[in-house]
Amino acid sequence: MEEGLKTLIYLSAGLFMGWSLGANDAANIFGTAVATRMIRFKTAALLMSLFIALGAVVSGSGPAATLGALGAVTRIEEAFLVSLTAAATVMVMTRRGLPVSTSQAIVGALVGWNLHSGEAIDMSVLTKIASTWVVAPLLGALFAMGLYLLMKVFHERSRIHLVQMDRLIRLGLVLSGIFGAYSLGASNMANVMGVFTNSFSIDLVMGSGRQMITSQQLLFLLGAAAISLGVYTYSHRVMQTVGSQIYRLTPPAALVVVLSSALVLFLFASQGLKSLLISVGLPSLPLVPVSQSQTVVGAVIGIGLIRGGRNLNLKMLGTIIAGWVITPLAAMILAFFLLSFV
Repeated sequence: MEEGLKTLIYLSAGLFMGWSLGANDAANIFGTAVATRMIRFKTAALLMSLFIALGAVVSGSGPAATLGALGAVTRIEEAFLVSLTAAATVMVMTRRGLPVSTSQAIVGALVGWNLHSGEAIDMSVLTKIASTWVVAPLLGALFAMGLYLLMKVFHERSRIHLVQMDRLIRLGLVLSGIFGAYSLGASNMANVMGVFTNSFSIDLVMGSGRQMITSQQLLFLLGAAAISLGVYTYSHRVMQTVGSQIYRLTPPAALVVVLSSALVLFLFASQGLKSLLISVGLPSLPLVPVSQSQTVVGAVIGIGLIRGGRNLNLKMLGTIIAGWVITPLAAMILAFFLLSFV
């Protein structure tokens, strides 16, 4: 009993990280839809909670393995401090209403752990992950621009009544949001509980002796519950930042942003797609945790550029980019000093 309570206390840092991700990154799945009043916040929060959990349990192991290659923390006490550092960094940024990256925060904290423990940093893995901090927003912008042009052509050539178009857009926002939530769970659950996978082990068996759930799946389910709490309690403010303060979006543009970001996360999280591309001799993207916030911001910028770029809030955009630079550095420094003094 005492050992179980001690483990739960250590895992609380990961749960805090999950809450931070729910308050920040997860908010962006339906942020543009909620900001344009196409979907109610309560509906969006429920769909996010369900499908983030599904994506994490079904497809979350790939990005988690890559993150583990950067830093395999085998002591749960140290995993607690690494996770706590990343979560605290994200929380500070979230309180300022900025859509920062939980991926950057946990990577920065793991680098700090490597520096403290004297472990060699695998630069190939670090480069692979860090490159997505540039590639993901660019892909989000490109996908958004292409999808927006396709939607514009469809709208001009179709004779659908405005009421029917409104219903189609609402349905599209729901379906793309579900896809986005699944992809977020698959991609970013590694940020929440991945640091604990090498130090946490528990056996849950059925009456026949067969294992009912793995330790990693249990960790991911706990993380999904924490994300849901973050969505319900604190995500509305970040939704407004992404959905209206960078560039004011119309409902069709909101649909494009949600779908674009979901596609990017799926590309970097799908083990099935990676295997398929390799089997036919095509290059594949690495399985790494990708920032939902960065991808959404990139998609919003893509929409703004293709519509002339006149109404882009460059001041807000500059503040967000500054947050992306500060986040991994702050997490790295804080983790190093926490591990050194605690």
